[in-house]
Amino acid sequence: MPLQSLIDDALAATPPGRRVWVALSGGLDSTLLLTLAVDACRRHSRPLHALHVHHGLQAAADDFETRCRELCARLGVPLVVERVSVDLAAGRGLEGAAREARYAAFARRVAPGESLWLAQHRDDQAETFLLAALRGSGVRGLAGMPSARAWRKRRLRRPLLGVSRAEIEAEATRLGLAWVDDPSNADRAQDRNFLRHDILPRLAGHWPGAGEALARSAALAAEADGLLADLAGLDLERLGGDPSRLPVGGMIALSPARQRLLVRHCCERLGLPLPPSRRLATLQGQLAARADAGVRVAWPGAEARVWRGHLHLLAPPAELPAGWRVEWDGRSPLVTPLGECRVWLASPEGPVALRVSGRRGGERLRLAGRGRRDLKRLLQELGVPPWVRGRLLVVRRGDEAVAVLDPCKGGWLVVAEGWSGA
Repeated sequence: MPLQSLIDDALAATPPGRRVWVALSGGLDSTLLLTLAVDACRRHSRPLHALHVHHGLQAAADDFETRCRELCARLGVPLVVERVSVDLAAGRGLEGAAREARYAAFARRVAPGESLWLAQHRDDQAETFLLAALRGSGVRGLAGMPSARAWRKRRLRRPLLGVSRAEIEAEATRLGLAWVDDPSNADRAQDRNFLRHDILPRLAGHWPGAGEALARSAALAAEADGLLADLAGLDLERLGGDPSRLPVGGMIALSPARQRLLVRHCCERLGLPLPPSRRLATLQGQLAARADAGVRVAWPGAEARVWRGHLHLLAPPAELPAGWRVEWDGRSPLVTPLGECRVWLASPEGPVALRVSGRRGGERLRLAGRGRRDLKRLLQELGVPPWVRGRLLVVRRGDEAVAVLDPCKGGWLVVAEGWSGA
C-alpha cells in the first residue's frame, strides 16, 4: 500500500474537527510523517500541528529545533516546542527517563480528544520485541507498540508502524526531503542502538525477513494480550465489577496466573502503575492472611491492601501536613491541602465560627438517638478503611467536634445532632 494511503487511512480514523499533532524530532521518520500528514490534512481540511520536544541532552539539540522550525515554516505547519528536563537520577535509565519527559510534554500540549501521531516503524517494532524478550517480558511486553491506542483521553497513532525503515528512506528520497541524523543513535552503549546496529543486521543477513517476522510476532502477541484482557474483564465482572475492590475469596478461587492477570488488568483500569513481578508475588502470598494482619504491598505510584475480606487497589493516600488547621464560616468553599471541598455546614443556632483540622484522637460526636459516640468506633462501624481515616477532617465549634469530612471525596461522613450539611 502506498505510504500516503496509510496516512489517509489514519486521518479517516481520527475524530472530525479535532486537531492532529505530529511528534516531530527532525529525523527521517518524523520528517516524512509530517510531510505526508500535511498533504492529507490539506486535502481533507483538517487542522494539523507539529510538536517538538527539546530534551537538552546533547549539543545538537538546538540544531534539531532549528531544523524542525525550518521544516514547519516551509510546510506552513504551526510548531510547538516543549523544552523538558530529563530526570536521570530516577533509576529509569537514559531512554526511560527521556521517554517519561517526552510523554509528559505530550500530555501538556495535546488536548483531550485530540490525536497525536508518532513515527515509529516496523524496524522499531522488531527492536522493541527483542528488548522485551531479553528482559523476560510477558505477552504484554512482547506485544510491543500498538498501532493505535487511547492514552489519557487522547488518541495515539503510529501510521507507519507496518513500514520498514528502508521503505521510509526510499519515499523520503523520492520526495527530496532533508532530515537530521541524531548522533546519539550511534551510541552502541544504549540497548536499542546495539540491537539496531549490531544484532538486527546480522539476523537479517541470515534470515532476510527477520525484521518483518519479529514485528509479526509482536502483532500476534498483541492479539493474545487482547484476549487475556477479555478474560480478565470477565473475571472482574464475576467478582463484582469494581477494579478498586476485589473479594479475596473470589480471588483465591482463581489460578495464580489469573490472579496476576486480574490485578494488572484492574491497575490499568484504575490508571495505576503495574506492580513489578516480585511485588505481585508478595501480594499473592498474603491474600489468605488473617483478617487483622493489615496487609499492605506497595510499589511506586500504587499500593494494595487487604481489609475486611477485600483486596483494595489504590494510589498512595494523600496525607495532611502535621498541625494543619483553618478557620471556616461553614458556607464558603473549604480549601484544604487535599483539595477544595464545596460543602456547607449549618448550626442550629445560626452562623458560628468553626475550625477545621485533622483528627487528634479521642473525638466524640453527639448523634441523634445515640448520644455521644466515640469517633474511632464510629468510623469502624461505618466501614471507613484505615488508610482513609488518617486524612479525615474534623470540624469543631470551640472544643466540640460537630462533623467529619472526607476531603478526597468532598462529602460529610458524620454530622452531629442538630447540625445540617451538604
